[in-house]
Amino acid sequence: MSYKITHLTSAHPRYDTRIYHKMCKSLSKKYKVSLIIADGLGNEKKDNIDIVDVGKPISRKYRILNTTKQVLQKALDLEADIYHLHDPELIPIGLKLKKLGKKVIFDAHEDLPKQILSKHYFGNITKKILSLIIAKFEIWALKKFDLVISATPIIKEKFLKHNIKSVDINNFPILDELIDIKPNFKTKTICYIGLLYQTRGIKEIVKAIENIDVKLIIAGKFYDKNFEDEIKALKGWNKVDFRGFVSRDEVKEILEESIAGLVTLHPTPSYVEAYPVKMFEYMSAGIAVISSDFPLYKEFVEKNNCGICVNPMDIKQIEKAIKQCLDNMELAKQMGQNGKISITDKYNWKNEEKKLFDIYTKVLDDK
Repeated sequence: MSYKITHLTSAHPRYDTRIYHKMCKSLSKKYKVSLIIADGLGNEKKDNIDIVDVGKPISRKYRILNTTKQVLQKALDLEADIYHLHDPELIPIGLKLKKLGKKVIFDAHEDLPKQILSKHYFGNITKKILSLIIAKFEIWALKKFDLVISATPIIKEKFLKHNIKSVDINNFPILDELIDIKPNFKTKTICYIGLLYQTRGIKEIVKAIENIDVKLIIAGKFYDKNFEDEIKALKGWNKVDFRGFVSRDEVKEILEESIAGLVTLHPTPSYVEAYPVKMFEYMSAGIAVISSDFPLYKEFVEKNNCGICVNPMDIKQIEKAIKQCLDNMELAKQMGQNGKISITDKYNWKNEEKKLFDIYTKVLDDK
């Protein structure tokens, strides 16, 4: 018997790395997999996955109030054996599916209550009240689900303390994608690839290169025009090669050009306890990592001697770390090799895929 599995997201893109490229592709080797999304690009059959589109919402409010209902209806139409939810706004859908006797998994990509505390568009008092309310609702609701998959061990432990079944499936990289990259350790080039928010440390990075002979490749999309204008007005911007949003093939090209990758995120509640996917991609590509000095990050960077940890708010520390890589290319190359070895041996999706299949087998067997 081929079980039917449906993944649901109302907020993530169609080809999200964790949802599509990792989980859905892996599960499609054994099960009949569908993915419900909301991007307005239509239905599609790809990689043995049935992609079902409910249409792009016209606003965040519409998405929460209306798109979620459309996702639920499509989910019911598909009559799956397991429903795997990827957005907090879909938790009410999960409760309805449970009432109908369905098996439901929630995927906690981040610690939601702590993520709320990082939202700049809420006032401080509003954030604290909203975070407390959501924390209580989250615990109450997820106790009713069959399982919670957590993106990090820290998030898993939070749920286990409340007697919620939880296991961690980490966002480690897919081995085949970046492991064959051969970086050029002869050019003074470093990179930052990812979202371009203030809390991602972009301002500090650009300031740190003002007095260094270096090229900084930045790839990503600015989501705030005022912040973009502020960054582009900085003195260090004339040393930036800004690529904008790039494809996965272009990501590979950037990594091949670079000797080090930066992931100096600010110490917000959500970043401190979440794995930065880009850090593992830098390691996989074999370039040195310059990361924030959070305990979770140091566990990988310092333990595997694959980079340098800095206070992300200290521009001088970031500058010193960049210089250290530029002034000693052999050291940067060795750190890059150490990172690649650790990804090959331990921190890769192949190992997480085994855990994912074990989880599904247990949920399906649990009567």
